[in-house]
Amino acid sequence: MSTALTRPAARLAVLASGRGSHLRNLYKACSQGVLDAKIGLVVSNNVRSSAWHFAASEDLPHWFCDTSNNTKSSAVDQALAACLIEHRIDWVITAGYLKKIGPTTLDAFPNRIINIHPALLPNYGGAGMYGQNVHRAVLAAKERQSGATVHYVTARYDEGAIIAQNHVTITQGMTPDSLADTILKIEHPLLVQALQGLLTHHD
Repeated sequence: MSTALTRPAARLAVLASGRGSHLRNLYKACSQGVLDAKIGLVVSNNVRSSAWHFAASEDLPHWFCDTSNNTKSSAVDQALAACLIEHRIDWVITAGYLKKIGPTTLDAFPNRIINIHPALLPNYGGAGMYGQNVHRAVLAAKERQSGATVHYVTARYDEGAIIAQNHVTITQGMTPDSLADTILKIEHPLLVQALQGLLTHHD
């Protein structure tokens, strides 16, 4: 019999700035027992985001991370690390969170912060390469494939070790929007599978 029935579920923090589709998907996976985890905290720097409103509607603990220009990045970093520790978080998932994770938080959660990126890293990563910027660049380069990558978060954008990848075929006439929609369909299961693999491995 699996020890999953007796050990405490891993506590996840999901960091999101936008529509929160990954947050919803992770919440569903936890609720259905696909993930041996529970969402212990949602962090957003955008209180108007769908992710923030979903967290509030499901009564999930949620915290506003003030990343405005008049807030020092070191103060943001220290506050985020303290909040994650306070909520006894085991794993941090950045899913559409558009701010760099600082050194204090990275040190507090070594190899416990993962990101999902909408391209096949190491290509099409780095500063400014998010959302439609990624898909426009992939199409402009006339690539035949794109996909999604789950990787560890480090001090440099999108350069952490790759955990899992899946690909899609780019078909004639694809637009940045249609490519994004196609990739999102593989992003959701990829993130859940990769995370469950990590939870099992670290158990």
